[in-house]
Amino acid sequence: MAIRKRLPPEESRRLALEAARVLLVEAGPQSVTLKAVGARIGRTHANLLHHFGSAAGLQQALAQHLAETVCESISEAVLATRAGIGSPREVVDLTFDAFDREGGAALASWMMLSGNEDALDPIIRTIDRLVDELHPQEKQAGAQRIMHEATTALVLLALGDALIGERLAGSLGVNRSTARDKAEEMLCASFAESGDMGS
Repeated sequence: MAIRKRLPPEESRRLALEAARVLLVEAGPQSVTLKAVGARIGRTHANLLHHFGSAAGLQQALAQHLAETVCESISEAVLATRAGIGSPREVVDLTFDAFDREGGAALASWMMLSGNEDALDPIIRTIDRLVDELHPQEKQAGAQRIMHEATTALVLLALGDALIGERLAGSLGVNRSTARDKAEEMLCASFAESGDMGS
């Protein structure tokens, strides 16, 4: 898709990040380069350098973009669950899909292997902020600790499942949804223990 007209900086940056996200999902994290993103949206390498500074800057911006969109979806699912119109399974599925289908696990792994651990900081900060927003400081410390622990376990389960879940389930002869099922059980127990579902 060739886009040659002059765009406001924020719009140009948004298009670049969406193109980077599509490349990540379609071809893996190694495909997220300034050249590939520029070709995808009809922009020059220099134009993308202006917005992101470097390929590492683009990757870090993509990590932040993924974190924000993913956590927004998870937050909406949690709030819907509390309102009685959603379910813990929706929270689990959104989290697992974020790391699997949306490419979050591939991006995180690649950043770690390439020594660009800083690119993971936006994901960690966004998840931490999400937990704080969903479990404000005025809540009992015990309930907040329970939900922080549940969030940690949920993210680790989703990350591991995205990386080796299919092979592991096949090797052990268990249902492919086992990790999601266990995550759902854990989340339901955490909601009940922390009183988040009115119990």
